[in-house]
Amino acid sequence: MKTNPSNLILAALIGLLPCPSWSEDASPAPGGDRARHVLFIGNSFTARHNLSQVVKAMAEAGQPGLRFEVTTVIYGGRTLKDHWRLGTQNFVRLASLTAPEEQATIQALRDAIAKDPGDKYAPPALARHLELAKTLDQPRPKWDIVVLQSYRDDQPGAQAPYHEYAPRFAELIRGQGARVVLYETTPDSQNDKPLTAPPDPAPVLAKERAIASLAKRIGATVVPMSMVALHCQTARPDLTLRFVNDAHLNQTMAYLTACTFYGALFDRSPEGLPVDAVTDIRWLDDRHRDKDRDGGPITRTFSAKDRADLQRIAWEGLKKFHELAPDGRDRGP
Repeated sequence: MKTNPSNLILAALIGLLPCPSWSEDASPAPGGDRARHVLFIGNSFTARHNLSQVVKAMAEAGQPGLRFEVTTVIYGGRTLKDHWRLGTQNFVRLASLTAPEEQATIQALRDAIAKDPGDKYAPPALARHLELAKTLDQPRPKWDIVVLQSYRDDQPGAQAPYHEYAPRFAELIRGQGARVVLYETTPDSQNDKPLTAPPDPAPVLAKERAIASLAKRIGATVVPMSMVALHCQTARPDLTLRFVNDAHLNQTMAYLTACTFYGALFDRSPEGLPVDAVTDIRWLDDRHRDKDRDGGPITRTFSAKDRADLQRIAWEGLKKFHELAPDGRDRGP
């Protein structure tokens, strides 16, 4: 899949929440297609491999006639707390956002830059909001789904920043009539070498119980990559899930994540989906743009066996997460 620059710039025992198939309830779009407008909020764990586009490809392949329209708001290395400071909540409220509200955010960012000229995130946020302000007289999408990515801010404990800011975003998302999706990343447990023994499941289960509790509290669907990664490490210990020379998810983990998104969003297995390749957006160096950060092919095309295994593992891992909490199933908007 090719990089989409516009998307890069923009863009347990507790109840959990699989969701309905949209094969019947998606709203009609011109020409008889069904459309879903999806906003991804995150950092490089969403940007890498154009993850939102891989999810789109799987959604449209598995749900004929569905148009899965994605937009991203991405700040590298940032958390939901940072997104709130940078005004990403305005993108959540895009359909109802007023010009005075957007101007207030622009002024707040200008004030932040004046106060701290070394703030390297406020200037790009200001540029993004200045562009947004120019479009407020144009038709704006009403989100059907908003994805909130975690990043080392989702560890167990009520004081974790993700547990503080996901509910703030969720209140706005629900106010727009959209569905909340928690994309739980697992940067600390992704393995860069094949495993010779299964990892300790205890930290993963503790984290998943905390995420499940949060999801139940705010009425969200979860893409539980800690659980799915653990299941992959147990079922296919020969596979690696991150780069050796780069701390990010590799093509295998990106594919596994997209499969888990499909299962979580549609409440059905991704098994049998024809999507078979993932391309990273960062290359080895300017002379080797066809190589990934470890020097392998920047595009990985999965064998029939690996594709089938990853699709199955994603679905089984998602079910294991649901088994932590068999009650309390959110059916979305």
